[in-house]
Amino acid sequence: MVVHDLRGFASTDLTSALQESHAISRGTKCKQHLFSLSLNPPKDGDATPEQLVAAVEKAEKRLGLEHQPRAIVFHEKRGKDGDIRRHAHAVWCRIDAENMRAVQLSHTHRRLQGVARELYLEHGWTMPRGFVRSHESNPRKYTLAEWQQAKRAKKDPEQLKAMFQDSWAISDTQATFAHALKERGLILARGDRRGVVVVDREGEVFAISRWVGVKTKQVREKIREPDTLPDVGTAQWSAVKLVTDRLVERQEEQERRERDRQVREAQELARQKAMQARQAARLTGQQEARKAKEGQERQARVRSGWRGLLDRITGKRKEIEERNRQEALLARQRDEQEKARLAQQQIEAAKALRDRVGTERARIAETKRELQADISALQVSAKEPARNERREAFKARRRSETERPRQRPRRGAPSRGI
Repeated sequence: MVVHDLRGFASTDLTSALQESHAISRGTKCKQHLFSLSLNPPKDGDATPEQLVAAVEKAEKRLGLEHQPRAIVFHEKRGKDGDIRRHAHAVWCRIDAENMRAVQLSHTHRRLQGVARELYLEHGWTMPRGFVRSHESNPRKYTLAEWQQAKRAKKDPEQLKAMFQDSWAISDTQATFAHALKERGLILARGDRRGVVVVDREGEVFAISRWVGVKTKQVREKIREPDTLPDVGTAQWSAVKLVTDRLVERQEEQERRERDRQVREAQELARQKAMQARQAARLTGQQEARKAKEGQERQARVRSGWRGLLDRITGKRKEIEERNRQEALLARQRDEQEKARLAQQQIEAAKALRDRVGTERARIAETKRELQADISALQVSAKEPARNERREAFKARRRSETERPRQRPRRGAPSRGI
């Protein structure tokens, strides 16, 4: 183990430098005053001391630790298979001595993972699959919302270049490279002039060396059997089929949602009818009970016997009967108004349910139309290259027949007239 670099410390050895960092941290509330980083090149790659230091500097710049005290240590590690590789460890003091506070570190794992991806691509090492961001461009993982968003937005060139570089970095053979591209909706094809190209569903042809950032010789070394690849037209049809299959699945999903919606709609309508019938029956029962009670109260006001005869003589009986008629009339009007209010509430609830169902029905129908239009457009775009190839072949055949010299008829042989 060798201490390669010691920067920003008053101490001259590693142990004293770490103790110095701890002593400075005692003046703050920071509990984790050190940040460490391990650099472990892959098994198939070897890094020089200069490359390791460059990687450390790139990481510290990404983390915001450029001006902090730092120590770098190199050591040789022997693997299980007997190979020896150089590793590096870097340690930073997080304490800003001038302001006596710790440097804020946020999302360190994500930032360092980005640095690791860049180092793998820079040195041409086989990238672990955990570093590959393939979910952003895989048509087999498109949701309906993602597909609709992809229609509205164009592809970002940086994302497209990252797709090619990721596919190249995680593959070491022609088969694995073709599979990695296929997972991202791209098909490896046999080109006419460029040798080996990549085709998307729109028929766009991409040069591998340009988008990956490698030389043509490296492409030939990885693509050793270009004759086994499909032509551009067939590759475009395969790319279209990848997306079309997913859209068909989305279409079937919409059909299932439509059937579920119909069942749910019928259930909601039945529940609403049953609830409204219960509300009407409950109101009718309450009104009947109240009507009987109020009728008994009004009947109790009419006295019988000698008191009733006295009420008739004095005219009080007539007043009581008139009062009872007025109260009965008001009671009937009140009951009718309550029934009218309940009916209006039920009508509004039924209308709200119809509007909600109609909106969902229209949304699903619009989505189905969009999916069908997209499927039809993709199928037409897939047939167009084949149609063009057949047209070119027909034109070439006609040219060859036209340029062929006519044979003079033999003497004595009858000539064919028009």
